[in-house]
Amino acid sequence: MAHVVGIDSSTQSCKVIVVDEAGTVLQTGRASHPDGTAVDPAAWWSALQEAAAQVDLSEVEAVAVAGQQHGMVLLDSDGAVIRDALLWNDTRSAQAALDLIAEAGDGDHAAGAAWWADAVGSVPVASYTVTKVRWVADHEPENAARIAAIALPHDWLTWKILGTGRLEDLVTDRSDASGTGYFDPVTNEYRRDILATALRISDDAAVAIVLPRVAEPGEVVGVGRLGEREVKVGPGMGDNAGSALGMGLAAGDVVVSIGTSGVVCGVSDTPSRDASGLVSGFADATGRFLPLVCTLNGARVLDSAARLLDVDHAGLANLALAAQPGADGLVFVPFMEGERTPNLPEATGSMHGATLKSMTRENLARATVEGIVGSLVDALACLTQSGGQAERVLLTGGAAASPAVQAVAPTLFPTPVAMPPAGEYVALGAARQAAWVLSGEAEPPSWGREDRELSGDAAPEVMEQYRRYRPWS
Repeated sequence: MAHVVGIDSSTQSCKVIVVDEAGTVLQTGRASHPDGTAVDPAAWWSALQEAAAQVDLSEVEAVAVAGQQHGMVLLDSDGAVIRDALLWNDTRSAQAALDLIAEAGDGDHAAGAAWWADAVGSVPVASYTVTKVRWVADHEPENAARIAAIALPHDWLTWKILGTGRLEDLVTDRSDASGTGYFDPVTNEYRRDILATALRISDDAAVAIVLPRVAEPGEVVGVGRLGEREVKVGPGMGDNAGSALGMGLAAGDVVVSIGTSGVVCGVSDTPSRDASGLVSGFADATGRFLPLVCTLNGARVLDSAARLLDVDHAGLANLALAAQPGADGLVFVPFMEGERTPNLPEATGSMHGATLKSMTRENLARATVEGIVGSLVDALACLTQSGGQAERVLLTGGAAASPAVQAVAPTLFPTPVAMPPAGEYVALGAARQAAWVLSGEAEPPSWGREDRELSGDAAPEVMEQYRRYRPWS
């Protein structure tokens, strides 16, 4: 039986899984990525080689890569990386985002935001590639002048697997392209005029820059090498589209993923055009759309609280579960690295309601968990207010393994909450695409799963308490 490989090249690590045709994960490999928000892409390639060396590739026939979205990889005419890639969570381009919006509206922010929503389905924030391109144009003009091609992390890794070294062989998919800020997922075309504006160059000069070809879902984009094995290569996808494909989302299912970031998204047959900028109008990996809300602050907030309280994650969960809902009035707003939803790149975390009664280790742990979940409840509200359908929340991501998160989530979300079986769903989505390209069928294979329903008494007063202190209305 033929095997396929799915690769998840995330912010923190590279995960490689070997999967059979029924969707059973047979083997896994993992290697860490360096810390920081600016990274040499060579580190991703090294991590991929290290992770792939941990699995048996002898029966593998196809591979696809899912990767962190928005990261900017600049290449010169020889295919060499010009500078460290700026990742999605690098907020140095926050002012560039505001500038691009203002310019589109001739100084009127609301008009500019509406223009962007209509043009590409999303309003720029510091995460998007287009803002990073503008930042380079303004702060590193010597590097901007060398740009011959612009790729995203998954594009670059797919290109490395293909191994041709030719810029014209760069390839991507709709899902990842839709997060650049210069691609329209409705027309499926790049907006070269937007790229020209971002780089402060002419439209003709922008046309000369190589942007990855946008492949069809399920297309074989070439033959490459993984280790010593020759394999068919799929177009890959952004990590959120990978998770959606790996979970086989149905209408009404909304994924809430708590990893490095917090993500709320659901598959839709219609595009999103949210001029508020809170909902990103991305594409999915099957030809549909993936309206998405993203927060900057996810599992690392739990990491920080665990360090502060000198416990591991199990200890943090035990402390949180020992406290009462609402943490005796202690509220933590977890904007530790600024925030994307709402768009507050300069925000910091804040603690409220500290009293002699509330300021305990247990309440601090509980307030941290409630703060993270509360921010994602707000993110879900943004999605539904823009027309998204939400009948059930599927809780995923590294932090979803926390018993405290599992206990708090069903008490705060306004819809039923379920836990899919533990798994690397981004990598599984990539593997499912690899199986798709191997099959040659019109649709991806169906891989079932059994979810576990979570229960808890609704605690609307906790969300009311949280919303009292969040720095936005």
